[in-house]
Amino acid sequence: MLGADPTVFPVAFAALYAAHEVGDHWLQTHGQACGKGATGWAGRLLCAKHVATLTAVKLAALTLVATVLGLPLNPYAVAVALGIDAVSHYWADRRVTLLALADWLGRTVLPGKGEFARLGDGAAAPTGTGAYALDQSWHIGWLAVAALLASLGVAS
Repeated sequence: MLGADPTVFPVAFAALYAAHEVGDHWLQTHGQACGKGATGWAGRLLCAKHVATLTAVKLAALTLVATVLGLPLNPYAVAVALGIDAVSHYWADRRVTLLALADWLGRTVLPGKGEFARLGDGAAAPTGTGAYALDQSWHIGWLAVAALLASLGVAS
């Protein structure tokens, strides 16, 4: 059984959530935001640059709170946690993948999910669209997984 310190999870989640908000909204460039879903290598590269910056901010946030609060973090657990979070973020931010998931869920177990993803005018108000709501909820869900993983491998 992996050791875990129950104080690490909520602090890690709070740090990851704050870093996500800053990295996903303040530090993402306009070019990355507009182009990361484009087909081909240009879109992939823009998305990868966004996710690399975002992951660095999350690592800095975890390092800061661990240092200031004296939290026992296992660097290997943090690496796995941030790696999984980065992959999940990249996957969703390529856009077509998350839309395909919403469409599939809409046809199978959650009727209307694909239609919800298409609500709103992305050019006029990207943060008020169904796609944005699904994107952010996807990211936050994976932040919880990452925080849980980051809390493993330490003894209380």
